[in-house]
Amino acid sequence: MIEPPQVVETVAEHNAHVHLTIPREEIATVMRPGLQQVISALMEQDVEPAGPWYTHHLRMRPDTFDFEICVPVAAPIEPSAGVEPGELRAATVARTVYHGAYEGLGAAWAELMEWIQAHGHAPAEDLWERYLVGPESSPNPDDWRTELNRPLARIV
Repeated sequence: MIEPPQVVETVAEHNAHVHLTIPREEIATVMRPGLQQVISALMEQDVEPAGPWYTHHLRMRPDTFDFEICVPVAAPIEPSAGVEPGELRAATVARTVYHGAYEGLGAAWAELMEWIQAHGHAPAEDLWERYLVGPESSPNPDDWRTELNRPLARIV
């Protein structure tokens, strides 16, 4: 289930990230180690996260995920053990919040894409998911919340 989508303006934010290009079926096996890699680099530099972690998918292909596992930070970090400083650009995005287990994200994205098209917008190539509440906060998937953001190439 998704909340009613909205078009919102985001602001640029610094991040620490690891970039991965993997076969689609490997996503579940790389997320936790990738996030731990970023968190470890932040701990080594005594840097606190500036908000919830997210994945920034750079290009959408049917068989491949080309994405970054990101943690927002207040200022750029030093590169460390495969973790790089980066920035999530400011953008006009279609945004919603999905309620439920991660297995339902595909259907949630399809619902958001239908809304984007129905409102005459055109999506950009990238997207990001911000994990607001997940298994680290509650064992019940009904409590999980994932913010879906799809930048818009054309706004009506």
